[in-house]
Amino acid sequence: MPAEELQLSASLEDYLEAIYHTVAAKGAARAKDLVLRMGVHNSSVTQALRSLSEKKLINYAPYDVITLTEPGEALALGVVRRHVTLSKFLGDVLGLPGDEADAEACRLEHAVSAGVLHRLVRFVEYFESCPQNDVRWDAATGSFCCNTGGASGATCGRDACGGGLDLALLGPVAPAPEGDDVIGGVV
Repeated sequence: MPAEELQLSASLEDYLEAIYHTVAAKGAARAKDLVLRMGVHNSSVTQALRSLSEKKLINYAPYDVITLTEPGEALALGVVRRHVTLSKFLGDVLGLPGDEADAEACRLEHAVSAGVLHRLVRFVEYFESCPQNDVRWDAATGSFCCNTGGASGATCGRDACGGGLDLALLGPVAPAPEGDDVIGGVV
């Protein structure tokens, strides 16, 4: 079965990603590197490595270095790409702090489809290169606003600060759960 047709659990994808980053940094990985990087027990790492080896995604023998096979590297790169794209979207576009964007990307990277990922990649590319790239999350207003206001506070009128964004189009509005930062109260 080709690697792209394999259905891997989120956990095994995390191991591939960890192996990829460790190999990139050190040239090869060892089980103890994964224990430290992922904060898991030796037995969990051993079980995951055996499973990835059976799927021919890694080269693994107990007490030896671990490297990715060609199909394993392709899958690992896919996970890394999803993670980076989601992290950039959450941080650069939605304005989440770096650590939070990274943690959320870790959770989302296993669920996003190839089609959604492709659109997110294109959106992030557009967002970063567009000369009108002036929309940012404003924590003070709890909304998205353009950066054209400057010291005068004037806005372009197309965002929540200027009253141009119709939040009703986003769905039912409910009070935000306490301690949650739900965008515009949309749940």
